[in-house]
Order: sequence, then C-alpha cells, then structure tokens
Amino acid sequence: MLDIKFIIENKDKVKDGLAKKGYTDIDIDALAALHLEINKLKTSSQALAEEKNRLSNSIKSASAEERPAIIAKSKQLGEDLKAEQDKLAAEQEKFNNIMLRMPNLPSPESPVGKDDSENVVRRRVGELPKFDFTPRDHVELMEMNDWSEMERIAKVCGSRTYAIKGDLARLELAIHMLVLDKLAANGFTTITVPSIAKEKPLYGMGYLPFASDEIYYLPSDELYLSGTAELVLNSLRADEILNENELPVLYAGFSPCFRREAGAAGKDTRGLVRVHQFMKTEQFVICKNDIAESEKWHQKLLAISEEVLQDLELPYQVLEVCTGDMGAPKYRQYDLEAWVPTQNCYRETHSCSNITDWQARRTNLRYRDNADGKVKFAHTLNNTGIATPRALVPFMENHQQADGSIRIPEKLQPYMQGKKFIGKNVK
Repeated sequence: MLDIKFIIENKDKVKDGLAKKGYTDIDIDALAALHLEINKLKTSSQALAEEKNRLSNSIKSASAEERPAIIAKSKQLGEDLKAEQDKLAAEQEKFNNIMLRMPNLPSPESPVGKDDSENVVRRRVGELPKFDFTPRDHVELMEMNDWSEMERIAKVCGSRTYAIKGDLARLELAIHMLVLDKLAANGFTTITVPSIAKEKPLYGMGYLPFASDEIYYLPSDELYLSGTAELVLNSLRADEILNENELPVLYAGFSPCFRREAGAAGKDTRGLVRVHQFMKTEQFVICKNDIAESEKWHQKLLAISEEVLQDLELPYQVLEVCTGDMGAPKYRQYDLEAWVPTQNCYRETHSCSNITDWQARRTNLRYRDNADGKVKFAHTLNNTGIATPRALVPFMENHQQADGSIRIPEKLQPYMQGKKFIGKNVK
C-alpha cells in the first residue's frame, strides 16, 4: 500500500510508475478527489455529532416550552448524521478498495518493459554441461531409477501432484537442509510455519486482491492455503512496533506450499515443474525504512541464492525483472534461472524481491527509529531459499550420467551420507 499523502504530493511520479507496471485503470486524480471528499465528510459528520450532543445536553436545563423544539431538532440532526455517516462509510470503502489495488512503484533502476520478454539478463554463471550421450529428461531419469509414483499419485490426488521416493526423496530433503544451514550461517533464524492462514494476511502480503485465482480457499473454515512462508512471516509481527535495535529480523521459513496454477493451464504438465503442492525454504527480511539499507539486503539475498546454485553446481542466469512483469508488491526484482538441458533453456528457481514499505503499511508493521524516536513503517524483502521439486529438474538433468545415475556435488555429499552418486546402477 502506498501512502495517500505521498500519492497526492507526487501525482505525476505515481502515474508514471503505474503506467510502467501496466496499471492504467487507476485514476489518481479521482482518488485524490475522493480522499478530499472523505475528509470533508469526516469534518461535517464531526460537526453534526457535536451539535447533536450539545442539544442533547441542553434538554435538562431547557424549559418545558423549549424542550419539544430541541428534541425535534436533535432528532433531525441524528437523521442527518446517520445519512452523512452512511455516505462516509460508502466513500471510505470505495477508497480502501482502490488503495488495496494500488501497486508499489518500481525502482528507477528497474528495466521498463511490458512483460517477461523484456526482462534483462544481468549475468550468466557456470558452464553448460556437455554430454557424450543423449541426455534424458527428469521424468525418464525418475522412471529408470524407480524414484517416483507419478501415475499412481495422479489417480489418488489428481493432476499436477507428485510422489518421489528412495534416494530422490532424500535428495529433496538434503537440499533443503543445505540451504537452511547456509541461511543459519548468515544469521537467519529457522522457523517452520503453518500452510493455512486467515484472509487478512493475504491482503497484507498482496496475494489479495491481485492473485485470487491462484489461491486455494477452505470456505467451511474461512481459511486459505499458503503459497509461500512469506505470507505468514509478513504478518507474524503485524500491528507491532519494534525497536530499531531488533532490526534486521531475518527468517528462514520452511513450509509446504500450495498453488492452484490456474494461470498455467496446459503448461509444463509433464513431471515436476508445475505442481499444486511443493516444499519451500523462504528467505524473509524486515529492515529499516531506508532504501539504501533494503537494497543492500536485496543484494545479500540474491548473493545467498547464487551461492546455493553454485553449491549445487548448476549453470544459471540472473534476470532483472522488468516493470511490467514484476507484480504489484515489488519495488525491484531479480529471478534466478537454472539451465535445463533437455529443454535447452533456463528455468526459474528463485525470485528475489525488495518490497520496501508496501507490505508493512498493509500489515501495520512498524519500528521506532533510534535517531529521532519516530515510528516508521519497516521495509520487507523476500527470496526463495530453494523450492522443490522444481529445483530437482535442473539438478537431475545437469548431473545425469550415461547409465542414468545422478552425480552428487561435493558440498551436498555430507547431507547424502557421503554418497557421490545415486541411482539404480550405483553399487
């Protein structure tokens, strides 16, 4: 959420930011006029309430002849006040709905573009694998090593679900442990969180109203299934005023995640790329309201995820996401994409975002500044630590051997009981 005062004082800047993000349906001038009308209604309602109270208090001291007129006037004022308050409530609801749909403004450093075709490759790291055999895709590798139950699980749980087993299941957990250890070494507190949430945190994060078609809803319980630990972590300290000395707050959140993938109909239906339930380790940061500070953390989060891909010995590229593709909450965003040999392309493994104070305003997450004692809205940032099973796709394909076994990178071997290879043919 943006500050309405900032919006009114920077109309041209806000209009420009909305245009760059593709939000052309929000009328900033009309929003400013609505805000002015609400303030007028608040003033007039307050005046009517004060006048009604004055008349009510005067009834006791009024003569018998004066009382009927005072009572009648007080009654009329009450009706006028109710009409004014009803109008105020309606205008306030209209205003709130617009503000909830107001995206964050993009960074001046972000590339301007309309969609993902205009994202910018900042760098590529690692050499692409060279095979002296025809590489198999990840589904073939799972089948030949008896690592999955894809057909059977679809009968039980429907499409876009997965069940992996044996060494591949252990590999999935091992990768998460490697990432959690790395985050702990960087000062992050490991935290496991539920995968269900009330409605308010979804508005706080920005899932609602922007991505309602991607969210599972449990109407009998009025609860939602979470698509990332960020959802819960962003509201964990909601309505609190932290001391600046507590910042930054660093969480390494681990949880099952759920996404409907409604916008991906017909895409990536084979294997592990797009599934409805997955496991995710999430990096989440709460820091001071200072763009230099949050941009420093943005680069730190990005560096950690690059280290993860380097530890997994995966070739990858860093994309800076353009304004039209970064989504409503984002101020600045990078995506990391690992190479998938059989698809001859890079596929997303991480998404790293600076949200500035946009989420904190929605959750009322604040801190008291040591320098001036003022209460300020914090900045929040998030980045994937690792998400599986998606990350297993480039992992298996890049490290496959001619016999279908999978090589385990050196830094992951301690988490796999020292194994250097896994697979049916490994002795």
